[in-house]
Amino acid sequence: MWDARVQPDTFTDYYNTVRPQRCCHRRTPDAAYRARPSAGRADTPAGAHWRVRADHVDSCDKIILRHAGRLHHIGIGHRWTNTPVLMLIADLNIRIIATTNGQLIRELTLDTSRDCQPQKPKPPPAND
Repeated sequence: MWDARVQPDTFTDYYNTVRPQRCCHRRTPDAAYRARPSAGRADTPAGAHWRVRADHVDSCDKIILRHAGRLHHIGIGHRWTNTPVLMLIADLNIRIIATTNGQLIRELTLDTSRDCQPQKPKPPPAND
């Protein structure tokens, strides 16, 4: 007796584990899925988060960074418009480097209470 459920299961197994796909760079969907790093746990300690990100300075002289579900706009400066950059991110400490010559463009500590990170920090108020 023929079971209608067997044929779709056989096809799904073959499609996901045997047949390479062009969209998966000639790997099977299963291999492509397993090659991705797994997402970190929500309770990961703050000191354990770091990443490297390639980007471009936009036409408004800013780079946008997502941190803890919020977008932060980091001011870079008009001189660097459309420059390809690398962002080295270790928790709240960020270094922005021009990929063309390796020059350090900006180093900052992300202020999570502000969406816009100014290009230059404001000086402390003078005591009168």
